[in-house]
Amino acid sequence: MADKDDGLQDAAIFLMSLGEEEAAEVFKHFSPKEVQRLGETIARLRAVSKEKVDDVIVKFTHEAASQSLLVSDTDNYVRSVLKRALGEDKASLLIDRILQGGDVSGIESLKWMDPISVAELLRNEHPQILAAILVHLDQDHAASILKHFTERLRNEVMLRIATLEGIQPNALKDLNEALYDVLAGGDKIRKSSLGGVKTAAEIINMLGASLESSVVDSIRETDPELAQKIMDKMFIFEDLLKIDNKGIQAVLKEVSSDALVIALKGSSSELKEKILSNMSSRAAEALKEDLESRGPVRLSEVENQQKDILKVVRRLADEGQIVLGGGGDDALI
Repeated sequence: MADKDDGLQDAAIFLMSLGEEEAAEVFKHFSPKEVQRLGETIARLRAVSKEKVDDVIVKFTHEAASQSLLVSDTDNYVRSVLKRALGEDKASLLIDRILQGGDVSGIESLKWMDPISVAELLRNEHPQILAAILVHLDQDHAASILKHFTERLRNEVMLRIATLEGIQPNALKDLNEALYDVLAGGDKIRKSSLGGVKTAAEIINMLGASLESSVVDSIRETDPELAQKIMDKMFIFEDLLKIDNKGIQAVLKEVSSDALVIALKGSSSELKEKILSNMSSRAAEALKEDLESRGPVRLSEVENQQKDILKVVRRLADEGQIVLGGGGDDALI
């Protein structure tokens, strides 16, 4: 976690050293989350020593010197190479997968909007259209938007996300209408493999405990088998118990002690013991003291910290650094 924060601070210092115009050009290439995090870091910076600035610039120079731009337009390069190698038809199928989403860049505008504004813009649209839109967004953003829908609409949308097998060109045209020309769609856009049980489970995970059960129960009334599939894919904070010790240690390396203290406020004694047993005796003792001395914490704060830690867990799982559920029947031997 510290390395990550140091890197963010270095990036902020480097951007400030560029000046306003140059920094603005760099910001154009960042995602909404990156802009927000960098902006917050810059806002917190006050005095920075000349030695620190020099150190950051030297570090950047070395990093830049080790990089080389082989192709100026990688998308066109991929298209050209695959068409030469496989022919037009076979290449088209692969290109759509590799460059998926390239033709729906208009939806990027929603990522810059706060959840309430997006919810207001979309609340009167058909649940199927809402599902097709939300699966394009980050799971936490989609979950925040869903919280501003009525319970009935939220549940209907989640049911459709869970059963969504792809997005057809006609659906993208509907999205284009719904977003008042914000979303670009057309006949040339092919079906993309977004949505499904896994996406539904990840979004529900972000809703928080109070809404999770309501959404899953509603889906269970319509399709018990689908609800069970979603539950199987969901990973809640207590499921950290299912991760092996090596995996827990990998997670702890990326979580601050303060975040851990708040998150553990709402956990079982069994999970607390598992966490403590995977820390050094000194760190474990410090965590115990913090847990005992920390006063009451709002449930929403506990849930937010738990969700942040679960994001780390899912990322490490996607990177293959940890195995969720202890490996199950597919454990390596």
